[in-house]
Amino acid sequence: MDLVPLYGEREATVIADWVVESLSGKKKIDRLMLRGVLLPPEALASYERCRRELLTHRPVQYVLGESWFAGMKFVVDERVLIPRPETEELVEWAAAEISAADAGDGRSALLDVGTGSGCIAVTLARRLPNLPVFACDVSVGALAVAQENAEALGAAVGFIRLDFLDHGGWTQLPPIRWLVSNPPYIPMDEAGSLDRHVVDYEPGAALFVPTGDALLFYRALGEFARQRSTPGGGLFAEIHEDRGPAVQLLLKDLGAREVELRADLQGRNRMIKATW
Repeated sequence: MDLVPLYGEREATVIADWVVESLSGKKKIDRLMLRGVLLPPEALASYERCRRELLTHRPVQYVLGESWFAGMKFVVDERVLIPRPETEELVEWAAAEISAADAGDGRSALLDVGTGSGCIAVTLARRLPNLPVFACDVSVGALAVAQENAEALGAAVGFIRLDFLDHGGWTQLPPIRWLVSNPPYIPMDEAGSLDRHVVDYEPGAALFVPTGDALLFYRALGEFARQRSTPGGGLFAEIHEDRGPAVQLLLKDLGAREVELRADLQGRNRMIKATW
């Protein structure tokens, strides 16, 4: 596919295998057993289209219109962020802690803030079937993708269009005990350090915050928890690996009783939990 100059040999191989598997419907082990696989003419045309798009740095997930998260296939396109492995780790942590703490008696609910593809809300709705799950986003396009994924994956999620930074809009929300979020946290002046396939294709509104206010969304999340979360509630959020202590201090200043940083599988502090 001529992808090695752009992605390196290892990642290029993974991408090529993913494309062939998606177009042929056969996993790599099956193709090896068959000593390869012949694509029909229509699939060959799709393969060539994929090759051309990948060479423009368009992410393979957008090229194929799919991304895997928590063992499920989600529809994705440029209206939403591509789900990341560290977000999957955040969801696993939240699911375990909430399951242990919440009786699921219907008197509390969970809100996924900035839902994007819906990967967080959908996964948690399936893992915690007795807990009402809601999800909000400012983007109509993102909510359409998230709704499609919820319906395809059989998840009961209530979607709400909301600019979470507008505190006046919080009155639209039901009583919330748990907040889970992968909010924007990259200052605009750091955009130049990101790969082209991120900056050129993924939605900037889901990635970036104003330069000089990197904690914008954490301030809103903490303020919501302080003002409106039901007793015993908590926040689980993904964070920039360099700003864990700053987020920790901010949430404590907003009244959090306990704040815990957690490293991802790469050893980077990428997650935080706060309780009120």
